[in-house]
Amino acid sequence: MNLSVKWEDAVEAPIENDLCTRIRRSEQALMAHHEAVLRAYGLTMTQYTVLLILSRQGGMSGAQLARSCGVTQQSMSSVLTNMENKELIRRETSPVHAKVQIAALTDQGQTLLGRAYQEVIILERALTSAFTPSEHAALCELLGRATTVLIQQTRQATVSPAT
Repeated sequence: MNLSVKWEDAVEAPIENDLCTRIRRSEQALMAHHEAVLRAYGLTMTQYTVLLILSRQGGMSGAQLARSCGVTQQSMSSVLTNMENKELIRRETSPVHAKVQIAALTDQGQTLLGRAYQEVIILERALTSAFTPSEHAALCELLGRATTVLIQQTRQATVSPAT
């Protein structure tokens, strides 16, 4: 499939028609909402995501959490140190690898997550109710496909040099 487009055709189309622009605007709106809600709880989006992941999956290493949150291991190390200082998580040596620390929720972290989640879920419910069940399912499927393409294109962009 030839994905090339003539520059003249691309610049004449309204930018609102670009899927990447629409996805980015949605992502910005989502992040702005979550950041505003989470700020009241003293949490960043990454910290909230760590709490949510740990509550659902149990203890995880910093590397696993970094991959799940889409941040670098160095960034995650800083996030986890901050969260440990706030007593939201605790870290213990892995029984498998002595050099690996496993992060787990504390009771305080679980309580804070529960309170923050009650506000975050309001947006999820509002978005869900904006669509019929079939539209919701279709949107989820379409976003999944879009994410797959975005990941594939990113891998290709990092492998092949620009000409």
